[in-house]
Amino acid sequence: MLIKLRKTFLKGVKRLLLFLIVAFVASSLLLIGVFRYLPVPVTTFMFYRQMTGFQEGNNFKAINHHWVDSDKISKHAFAAVIAAEDQWFYQHHGYDTASMISAIETWLDGGRLRGASTISQQVAKNLFLVPTRSFWRKGFEAWFTVLIEAFWSKERILEVYLNSVEFGDHLFGIEAASQHYFGISSMRLSRKQAALLAASLPNPIKFNTAKPSAYMLRRQSWILLQMNNLGY
Repeated sequence: MLIKLRKTFLKGVKRLLLFLIVAFVASSLLLIGVFRYLPVPVTTFMFYRQMTGFQEGNNFKAINHHWVDSDKISKHAFAAVIAAEDQWFYQHHGYDTASMISAIETWLDGGRLRGASTISQQVAKNLFLVPTRSFWRKGFEAWFTVLIEAFWSKERILEVYLNSVEFGDHLFGIEAASQHYFGISSMRLSRKQAALLAASLPNPIKFNTAKPSAYMLRRQSWILLQMNNLGY
């Protein structure tokens, strides 16, 4: 009798796990399909920022985010983030193996272990995940990165990235950042302004575009040089 109950229980657990896996895959594909065409109104990371603010006892602060289509964004903004964050963006399929190896070699030589996330990986993290460190999170990141690269064009990935990336405290997207820091629309960003915004990535809380440090100004100059080298 006990053996029969155990078999029934295990069979039920297997069915539940199978259902959860199928539901996760189906919902993932649905979200990727929807966001392939429609603006992304809010991301998991935006929600995370809002919730952590509450937990820390801070007063309510609304997310500053304004979606704009890619044709309403300065070409300099696209060039700047590629130069700053992912120079092999158009060559890889979600993972820049060369940059990952370089980052590991630098760390082994005693340097600081820097991130080597591609723009596609950052989109996956911003849209669907929270900034925790775990094996499961890396697995989900890999899953969503593969889906994004498989179903979205490179232009769509850039459009979503520029509309969802954090540029300051509760400040998300290139349009909100352009208006906040420069008082202009993202369409009117100059090369230098776009490079300065990109210089704050990937840590805009530490590196304030409104009060750029000497490091940020040096990085801005480096990004401008890379934009020239890449033909932008």
